[in-house]
Amino acid sequence: MSQFRRLTPSSQLWMPRRRFLKYGAIAAGTGILSACSGEQSTETASDTEAEAPAESSSASSSGELQAVTYGTNWYAQAEHGGFYQAVATGIYEDHGLDVTIKMGGPQVNGTQLLMGGAVDFFMGYTADAIAAVEEEIPKVTVAASFQKDPQIILAHPDTNVESLEDLQGRPIFISSAANVTYWPFLAAKYGFTEDMKRPYNFNMGPFLADKQAAQQGYLSSEPLKIQKEGGFEPVVFLLADYGYEPYSTTIETRQELLEQDPDLVQRFVDASIKGWYSYFENPEAGNELIKQDNPEMTDEQLAYGLEKMLEYGIVMSGDAETDGIGAMSDERWKSFFDTMVEAGIYSSDTDYTQAYTLDFVNKGADAYKS
Repeated sequence: MSQFRRLTPSSQLWMPRRRFLKYGAIAAGTGILSACSGEQSTETASDTEAEAPAESSSASSSGELQAVTYGTNWYAQAEHGGFYQAVATGIYEDHGLDVTIKMGGPQVNGTQLLMGGAVDFFMGYTADAIAAVEEEIPKVTVAASFQKDPQIILAHPDTNVESLEDLQGRPIFISSAANVTYWPFLAAKYGFTEDMKRPYNFNMGPFLADKQAAQQGYLSSEPLKIQKEGGFEPVVFLLADYGYEPYSTTIETRQELLEQDPDLVQRFVDASIKGWYSYFENPEAGNELIKQDNPEMTDEQLAYGLEKMLEYGIVMSGDAETDGIGAMSDERWKSFFDTMVEAGIYSSDTDYTQAYTLDFVNKGADAYKS
């Protein structure tokens, strides 16, 4: 039976002081990036839990399981379902692992926790992974749960907005993280300008009050909240369908761990992928653990998140269609890197191939299905 424990802030954030100081400063920006992939979620834990993120642990009765800690980039939600499912159904145990999930939040710096040894794996993001190479941070992406980034731009209906181009000249509410992720892409490809930007503090009031405005969001979160609070269905533009193609909800680890124990990495990746297939078959077990870690998460939001992941091919599209969930390709990494170099985010001299490895994925979909 799974056990659930709450972490104190000191136990959740502890790491050796020397490594904390080394990576604290250079990871400040990348911490913002990792939050970008999950910060839009509207179903969050309480303020107390935000200060002391939760953990879910698979208990080991035999004592032979290898302890592993995985840190998520935001509060527990359907977008983390495969990992919670692998804990709930014993998939990790079947792979010899005693996995603890440490829930993220707005104050969690994933790169700092990973490099300091507080977690063994972290839920990362392609843009952050390449930025880490430029900062000489030795972490590596080993799998990609999402083929599409769920980042969206929302607009009001009946305002003559049918494409991203139609938003030119309109105010758009975005977070600070957007300035080093998708906004430069929108500026380069769709002609968005600096005077269009408005600060987004995760309050949808300004957007709801201005029918000519647009705002950022997360595919499985903001549209539902707007329907409930605003009484209308917004126009949704999934940026992944408009040329912005990073992988998302990745699994990343330290280069040191990858070299010292590749078998551990392989088992964690395989079990996590199987967890995703299991979650899509029947998410009930994983959802129960999600709600225990994040009590404010509702069944309605979980169902909506799962529905949108399936509808838009967030997990099972692209490389995953043939190579299995978690799949990555050299071509996709190069394409994203080239796009962001053109947008002025990365130096063309950066060896982006250091950000990832294909050694642990691409076995074919049948290899992961039960």
